Parts: sequence; structure tokens; C-alpha cells
Amino acid sequence: MFKRNLILPRPGTETFFLWGPRQTGKSTLLRTHYPGGYWIDLLKSDEFRRYATRPELLRLELEADSDRGRQIVIDEVQKVPALLNEVHWLMENRGLHFALCGSSARKVRRGAANLLGGRALRHELRGLTAGELADDFDLDRLLNSGYLPRIHQAARPRRLLDAYIADYLKEEVAAEGLVRNLPAFSGFLDAAALSDTEPVNFSNVARECGVSSQAVKNYFGILEDTLLGRWLPAWRKRRKRRLIVAAKFYFSDVGVVNRLARRGRLERGSELYGKAFENWVHHELAAFVAYTGFDGGLTHWRLPSGVEVDFVLGEMELAVEARASAVIGRHHLKGLRSLATEHDVGRRVIVCLEPRARRTADGIEVLPAGAFARRLWGGELTAGA
Repeated sequence: MFKRNLILPRPGTETFFLWGPRQTGKSTLLRTHYPGGYWIDLLKSDEFRRYATRPELLRLELEADSDRGRQIVIDEVQKVPALLNEVHWLMENRGLHFALCGSSARKVRRGAANLLGGRALRHELRGLTAGELADDFDLDRLLNSGYLPRIHQAARPRRLLDAYIADYLKEEVAAEGLVRNLPAFSGFLDAAALSDTEPVNFSNVARECGVSSQAVKNYFGILEDTLLGRWLPAWRKRRKRRLIVAAKFYFSDVGVVNRLARRGRLERGSELYGKAFENWVHHELAAFVAYTGFDGGLTHWRLPSGVEVDFVLGEMELAVEARASAVIGRHHLKGLRSLATEHDVGRRVIVCLEPRARRTADGIEVLPAGAFARRLWGGELTAGA
């Protein structure tokens, strides 16, 4: 079992939502953190039927429970959104605290369900990070098998990834009635995987999967709502030159991308390895921002000429370029150097496959992947931000 970097509240002190993609280990984390919790698992058919038909049972049963100091965990809460009305009443009138866990907020939000009026914190658990893997960190394995704990540890991850994708279509998309045409959405997934780490052209993706551009936009919304992917917005505060403001899209697990895009085994030196490497750097940075409460968002910076920097944290406290190259040359540093002529940048880092860390004459830090992960999670790269 891996020690996760997401810090949850002490038992009986806060109510919060815990979202995250399927199989990231949400239930395991909650059981570890709240061993004495009052547990309701809506994946169990009998539990689901009871509360779906009579959500008031939650209030009646908890009113009869004498232990008011323990955490009440409702797993897969999106399956019965009506329970949130009862949760709200119990919070306000009985001072109870809940951990509300799920893999998709779409049904809750679109169904106008009670989101507790801002009274609940929101946490998100992501796949394994290098900081959590610690001495078990193996970049090649991570880029091929992905970040989901069970699949990452498996001897034959490809079969499990195929099953994961099939379960996603069945349980998250079909069972929740998110799309009318499941075959079309399945084809969209394959086409969308080719856009991972790139600005998305909706018209091109629509042609690939034979649906309208509006349908493609809606499908990307489903990926975002079910936490299978997320948008990386562009930095918009220009000083001198016009900027490209299109967002880029990143799947939440590179192993899923590999299977959808039929990449086969990724080897160092290939273009596909480079795309997977960029996905991983985004994964580490996004998880760091989410878990540590870093006061600032994550964006990318790009000029119309094509010069770009992959990631910018906060108000230019940290700029990061991902390059899966064993030798970093001047052309790899062009984006970071251009950025420095436009903005005051705290630290500039290029993450790569060189064997040792070094610093260029103008202050760019060239960091091997492992050193980058250690310094990021150790707080060194954002110290003073």
C-alpha cells in the first residue's frame, strides 16, 4: 500500500466531497483514514435500492446512532443524489460530518442536486505520483502502465487497462445515461486520445469519429465531469505580444491514453514516449497544486509563432518545460528564454532524461525526471512562492 499525499480532515471535524477517477484508491484511502467510520457503500445493490427508494432512511438511521464524533462515509454518492438533502439536514441540525465519495459529479450537478451550499470542502484523489512511489519510482513503468495503483503494480497491465476502459463505458457512461449513442462515444475516446497534451481541434476530432463538433464538445465535457481528463487553460495576461489562448487537454491516466491510441510499448527516444512524458509532468504538477493547496493555478504559455512553455504555476512563480531528451540543447530552451523576456519568472525548469541536474548560464535548471519529482514534492521548486 502506498502512502498518499492527499491529506484528509480528522474524523468528525469536516464534511467534504472526495472525487477522483475510478480505481485511484479513494475507498482504500477513506478506510485507512477513518477505520471507525459509519460506512454506506452504494455499489452494493441492496444498499443502493434501500436509499434510492427511501433516502430518508439515512436520517432515521443516523438519528438512532449514538456515536456523533465519527466520520460518516457515503461511497459512490452520485448514484443517489437525493441523499444530499438528508446530509444537508443532518449537518445543520445534528452537527454530523460526512465524507462523500464518488467518481463523477456530473449527475449530481446536472440533476440540480443539493451540493450543500458551499458547506463542504472538495478534495480530489489522483493516480499515483512519483512522490508517493518514492523509492519504487520507475519512469518507464509509469509511462507504460499509468498511474492507477492496481494497474501500475500488475504484471500484465494492458488487460487491466482494457477492462478499465470497458468498465468506464459501462458504469460511468452507459449506466448513468450520459450519452445516447455509446458506439459513437467509444469512437470519440479513441480519437480524443490522439489529442492528449495538445490544443484540441473539435472539427478534426468530429471528422475522425463521425459526429458533430457540438457533440464532440459535449463528449469532452463528459470526460472532464467523470474526471478521465482535464483542460489546461492558457496564460492570458500578455505584456508585449499576442498570445494563443486555446486550452490543451490531458487525460488523467497515461496508461488509458496508451491503450486508446494503440501505442504499444513506449521506448525512450520515440515521439510517443515524449507525449507520455509530458502527460506525466502535467500529472505531477496538477496533483501537487491540488494536494498542497498551492495558491495559484496551472496554465500553459504559447505565442502565435509556436514558441511555448508547457506549464506555468501561479503568477509565473515556476515555469516548466517537459522534454524527454537525454541531451538538452539550445533549441529545447527557446520557450523558457522567450518567456523570461516577457515576464518576471521565479524559476525556470526543464524536466528531461539527462543523467544529472545542472544549471545554464542564464539560470534555467535542467533536471532529470527523478530530481524534478523529489524537488517538487519536497517543496524546493515553489519555496517562497
